[in-house]
Amino acid sequence: MTIRRLLPLFLALFFLSAILSVVYYKPEASKRGAEPAPVVSVETLTIEATDYRVIVNSFGRVEPHTQGQLISQVSGQIVSVSPNFHDGGFFARDEILVGIDSRDYLIQVEIAAAELADARVTYAEEQVLAKQAAEDRKNIVKKEAVSDFALHIPQLAAAKSRIAAAAAKLDQARLNVERTRIRAPYSGRILAKNVDIGEVVPANTSLARIYATDRVEIRLPIKNSELGFIELPEQYVSGETDGRSRTTAKIANRLLGEDIQYWPATLVSTAGAIDEQSQQLYVTARIEHPYARDGSGRRPLKIGQYVSAEINGKTLHGALVIPNSSVYQGSYVYLFRDGLLQRREIEIAWQNGDEALIGKGLAAGDQLVLTPLGQVSSGTRVKLLRGDDGKALTGSGTGRPDAPGEQHPDGKKSG
Repeated sequence: MTIRRLLPLFLALFFLSAILSVVYYKPEASKRGAEPAPVVSVETLTIEATDYRVIVNSFGRVEPHTQGQLISQVSGQIVSVSPNFHDGGFFARDEILVGIDSRDYLIQVEIAAAELADARVTYAEEQVLAKQAAEDRKNIVKKEAVSDFALHIPQLAAAKSRIAAAAAKLDQARLNVERTRIRAPYSGRILAKNVDIGEVVPANTSLARIYATDRVEIRLPIKNSELGFIELPEQYVSGETDGRSRTTAKIANRLLGEDIQYWPATLVSTAGAIDEQSQQLYVTARIEHPYARDGSGRRPLKIGQYVSAEINGKTLHGALVIPNSSVYQGSYVYLFRDGLLQRREIEIAWQNGDEALIGKGLAAGDQLVLTPLGQVSSGTRVKLLRGDDGKALTGSGTGRPDAPGEQHPDGKKSG
């Protein structure tokens, strides 16, 4: 009975406590309208149009401009060789590289000379007989009855022909003597020698492989997508060229490892057909005087070595160039606009290892995001890092802006 009487009092006290707790400990309402702070900080680059020269990369093997076999035109024993007649040896034009025993050929000269002298005596005799026959004919009444044979006319012609044949034989014998001294057809170098002193060689034997040292050439494949960026040295059936200045290139010699050396070259010709295997067009670059000491400290190029080339392409006016690191999946970039990220689809007209030339999708003045982002939604709020200089990309790596008087430093790689 006592508990039932006190129950209303307990309930009243409970509700009173609840009311007081709500009054004195009421929750604070959250404030709305404050913008969330950016969660990503990015670095940007202001894109500007610039004059940009395309540099096309290629590679090839060093080959001689002129090469061939040093052939012996006569047979015999090799009795002498030039001190320069060895693999890699340099020689001058008309230098005697190999000497063959000439005694047999000198004997033939003496025999031919004797035959010529005998032919001349026979001709002189026939001249006397022909003259006597002509005098005798004057005393004959029927002159028309006298034959040409009686007048020694054919005998005189035959004797004259024998003189010509004997003289030709003598010239041939003297020529064979001259051919025992095998001379260099041009200034060049021995690629590989095949014989040595003491050997007996038949006629038409290859004594050595040689090549001229005045110039070397490199056949360079060009991608089909890059042909439009190069002034190709085209030639027409009339022999005329297109009249444009020759395209220059730099050939990089990496045979020494880190010490890269560069050689100036010129594109001189374009192949007449697309290569069947690579489906690319080849151009030929020529280096003049690759073995001359010019004070640059460059080592001579080696025949057959692989080299890389940087071909100076066309200069594009108003070009938009961005770093490859800002391009995602080769098709889009991120721009910074009004504090937000904006994804922009692009078309790349040309690209090298460092830079991309934009064909469509960007305009001068756009702020390109350089910070790597990965997969980020367009419209994400970002914060701009301080220190953005607001300058456009000035070019690096293989392609670069066209700067008058710009030269590639010898022994150093640009970039």
